[in-house]
Formats: sequence, C-alpha cells, structure tokens
Amino acid sequence: MRKLKIFEIERLDTDSFKQAEKLPVVLVLDNIRSAHNVGSFFRTADAFRVAHIYLCGITAQPPSNEIRKTALGATESVDWSYHESTQDVVESLKQKRFIMAGIEQVDNPVMLEDYKNENNQPIALVFGNEVKGVQQSVLYQCDIVIEIPQYGTKHSLNVSVSGGIVIWEVFKQFRNVLD
Repeated sequence: MRKLKIFEIERLDTDSFKQAEKLPVVLVLDNIRSAHNVGSFFRTADAFRVAHIYLCGITAQPPSNEIRKTALGATESVDWSYHESTQDVVESLKQKRFIMAGIEQVDNPVMLEDYKNENNQPIALVFGNEVKGVQQSVLYQCDIVIEIPQYGTKHSLNVSVSGGIVIWEVFKQFRNVLD
C-alpha cells in the first residue's frame, strides 16, 4: 500500500472535465454564508462531476479568496451561476423536470438511505444556510425533503459535510452514467 504521487493519479484536466459527461445532478445553495463552505461544495461537485451549482441569495461567488482556498481550482471546472432568488431557480428547474430535493430536517422526510431515484431522473439538491437551513418557502416548492440520519447529541452537520454525504449517495445511484 504505497501512497500514490500526484502525477500517478489519473485525473481530467479542466478542458477535458468541461467536455466530459456530467451527472444529471445540480446543487442549489440557498444563502450559504461561509465562502469556505461554498468552496467545499465546488470541490465536491468537481470530484463527482456534478453538472452545475446555482449560488443564490447571500451565497458567496467566485472570485473569492476564501472560496479559492477550499475549492482548489474547482471554480474553473464546475459550471456555476449566481441568482438573487432561490425560489426562481427552483421554479425554473422544476419546469426542466428536475426532482427538487431539499436537504433538511422536516416533519415527514425521506431518510437518505431510503431515497431511490428509480428512473434516473435529473435531481436538484437544495442546501441551506448554516444557521437557518433551507428557507421554508423553498421547502414548499420541493418534491421531497431528504434527511441525513444522525445519532449524536448535535442537531445538524456542517452544510458542506452534508453536501459531501448526500452527493456521494446520489452519485452511487448514477455512477453508471460516468463509467
């Protein structure tokens, strides 16, 4: 078990990434206040070839030194756009036949381990503010709300950690798209 050198790890360059097949998955970041969390979403989106990130409301946008520190160049590879209104983005994606999935704790969630995308339908994952979560008005627009089960004393995970967990679980269902 010899640790690989960076040059031994086969990765796409930015131009190849832009041309490569993407997952039918987009991220909607609803008022994420930490630019470091935004950068982490970019890096995770790059790792799993997420199609697009929608930055909404107060969510930080590139160029930003804080985003750059955690994204490590992923703002150059992952397609993104900024929108003032999360609700408008959600409505637009619904019209394009995306499943709208809020990631939140609600009274009637779909637990992450139970979520199945039977028809490989495009999905938009909506992540919310670190303190307030996904806006209630946005949750009302969602088709489902997915919750990550937790068994400790805390009520939530860091939003970018939640992103990594959910994106990985969704990626596993679409993995054949990239193989």
